[in-house]
Amino acid sequence: MPDRPPAAATPLPGLSSREAAELLARDGPNQLPGSTPKSTAAIVREVLTEPMFLMLLAAGGIYLTLGDRGEALFLLGFVFVVIGITLVQERRTQRALESLRDLSAPRALVLRDGAEQHIAGRDVVCGDVLVLHEGDRIAADALLLDGQLEVDESLLTGESVPVAKLPDDASGQRLYASTVVTRGVGLARVCATAGRTAVGSIGADLAATEAPPSPLQQRSRRLVRALGALALVLATAQVLLGWWWNGRPLLDSLLSGIALAMALLPEEIPVILTVFLALGAWRIAQLKVLTRRITAVETLGAITVLAVDKTGTLTQNRMAVAELATPALHWRAEGAGELPEDFHRLVEFAMLATPGDPFDPMEKAIQQFGHDWLRGTEHLHDGREPVFEYALSGEILAMTRVYATSAPYRHLLATKGAPEAVADLCHLDEARRTAIRAQVEALAESGLRVLAVARGHWAGASGQALAWPPSQHDFDFEFLGLLALADPPRPEVPEALAQCRSAGVRVVMMTGDHPATARAIARQVGLSDRPEALTGDELQALDDTTLRERLRRVDLCARLKPAHKLRLVQLLRADGAVVAMTGDGVNDAPALKAADVGIAMGERGTDVAREAAALVLLKDSFAHIVAAIRQGRRIDDNVRKATRFVFAVHMPIVALALAPTLLHWPALLLPVHIVLLELLIDPACSIVFEAEPEAADIMRRPARPVDDSPFAPGALLLPMVQGLGIAAVLLAAQAWLQAQGWSVAQGRAVVLGALVPCVLLLILAHRDPAQPPWRRGPTPNPWLLPMAAAMGLLLAAVLILPGLRQLMGLAGAGLPTLAAVAAVLALCLAWLELLRLAARRRIRARPWR
Repeated sequence: MPDRPPAAATPLPGLSSREAAELLARDGPNQLPGSTPKSTAAIVREVLTEPMFLMLLAAGGIYLTLGDRGEALFLLGFVFVVIGITLVQERRTQRALESLRDLSAPRALVLRDGAEQHIAGRDVVCGDVLVLHEGDRIAADALLLDGQLEVDESLLTGESVPVAKLPDDASGQRLYASTVVTRGVGLARVCATAGRTAVGSIGADLAATEAPPSPLQQRSRRLVRALGALALVLATAQVLLGWWWNGRPLLDSLLSGIALAMALLPEEIPVILTVFLALGAWRIAQLKVLTRRITAVETLGAITVLAVDKTGTLTQNRMAVAELATPALHWRAEGAGELPEDFHRLVEFAMLATPGDPFDPMEKAIQQFGHDWLRGTEHLHDGREPVFEYALSGEILAMTRVYATSAPYRHLLATKGAPEAVADLCHLDEARRTAIRAQVEALAESGLRVLAVARGHWAGASGQALAWPPSQHDFDFEFLGLLALADPPRPEVPEALAQCRSAGVRVVMMTGDHPATARAIARQVGLSDRPEALTGDELQALDDTTLRERLRRVDLCARLKPAHKLRLVQLLRADGAVVAMTGDGVNDAPALKAADVGIAMGERGTDVAREAAALVLLKDSFAHIVAAIRQGRRIDDNVRKATRFVFAVHMPIVALALAPTLLHWPALLLPVHIVLLELLIDPACSIVFEAEPEAADIMRRPARPVDDSPFAPGALLLPMVQGLGIAAVLLAAQAWLQAQGWSVAQGRAVVLGALVPCVLLLILAHRDPAQPPWRRGPTPNPWLLPMAAAMGLLLAAVLILPGLRQLMGLAGAGLPTLAAVAAVLALCLAWLELLRLAARRRIRARPWR
């Protein structure tokens, strides 16, 4: 089967841009009905059905019953404030997700205005001419006009065997949207788009399917449900104790119970995860790394092994033919003025074994070299197309193209591939093979990628009924020589590899190249000081236990086939590693799916590889992978900081809501006070901590364990102790003030006046648990000063404005009150610092906590 479609009998310019725009306006975008953004009404409805806001409404109703219209209006008005905050958060998250969807939208190669253009899949219209290559997902239903394809239609039929497609076959020329080209190249004209395609008629479920929640989101939901049940039990007990034991009126007891439930509910946790993961994926996209599955964001911070290809990831993927070698001669391109006649036949058959307009950079380099050095000779055959082709396969790492000749029943064969595979096809004796191996080793030691070239002749009957031999081994070939290509390393790779080493991330090269080439490139970029390489043949001979042990000592894997990569990824994971793997081909898809984080090459990768992967590199560079890991660690850090802050800040609120009932005191915190605090806590979680810059040592510490949760008891112990200590200071202050004869309103003023700044102290304490709260980090947080200013203004308004002060049940803020607040704050700060010093060793031992 030809690798490229023959020239069409008639020109196929495709549509003009104007025609395409008119058709797009008439028929609509080429996309299945999917999930639409939440409407404002839906967001409001969700807010009003949240437990927190149902309790706000209940508290507001109780205040109205008691005749306290000010408190009632404040609480009910806060519902609208929260609706506004929620709308802003939803829109911010939605914009981030929409920008990711735009980046990840399927793309199609079409003929527009007589030229090939890459466009978004949704912009494909009826009448467009699609240019299809191996690995492409077909954008719309179409009729094959030119070329020969094999297509995987299992999405529609469930049949895993690819279906042959021919333009002159009435039943076989129809191509279907969302199916995958597994072989060949062709041209097809679009005949149906969007819901009018075969897959669209099946139903919109495929497009509307949503990804399941991530493990972190699942754990958080379980935690919130458990705390919600606890809040209900404790709030009920609070109501009964206040009414029965303290003799309070029932409505007052209900208010204190509602206050306790509001204090216990950590409704910020789901917000943290939704906002942080969505915006984190958007931030990673700014680094030229597209997140196709949001769940991959939380795994990035736990990666311990990076399995990367050499070509295009560690190297520039700018292939150029550097050297040629025949059994007797050697030629170097650098500084050469002409190509000696002895090498013309080698280059001629290398070009014949290569598509005339190739996609692969290596094959482009071969064609370019031939056109440069064979111009004006009889060895250049532009436009000549094969009548049959044997593709590169896992069994034979070589490809053969078969050409008709002027003599009937005679065919010319051109082959290129791995030197050992081509030598085997030529049936060379051991002495010749040894000599070729020595040449290959010498070239590969310089970091060159080495291919062998052979030619052959075959006599067979011509015509459509011709029965081609089943294998390339059925031909006789003549070995012509070796062709070596240079692909220089990317200049940024050594620094990126150094970051990986300091971050405890092991890098394993997995390549199809010769072991000596892999060693040379590894040496140039500083990949590993262990020269041992594991080859595909060696791998195949080892059992899983032995191979797993060998993998612990080897960083270079060469001459690999796609099935080998899959096995290596599975064994690395079985050995406890969290594996990220790069890939670009159709056959890489199983290994990409098997990895914890599959990373597809965006520039040279196939559609199938991109869809199997969790991340797509918009620029095929190893440095961008390392940048994504760095960003993933920052996101993980900030999720943990925000979670610790939530639990630390809720502890004093819970204690101040619960303790007065147990101590027979008047209520210290009422629903209006908790609402005021939530005005500060919510933005601190979703804005301040999300924008927190990365820690200075983020790439100088080991990855966190993959199963380590920010909600684990060990992770929350320290913040809960922090909060309980602050609660103890505030309760002790209230007890002392009562003993000194201060009124309830005066005591509340001191408690609330100290609690609001404590929110800021806890933010500062959790920005970097290893540093004192007052020490500023190397990179400022842009939201920290606005947050501090908002807290100061809010506190000043509550303590100074008579209306607000009366609404909150507070006394005036005289000098004694301010002095008491300052003293309480100093004690709280001292407690946080003493606790930090006591836990310093533990924090340094587990820096991700």
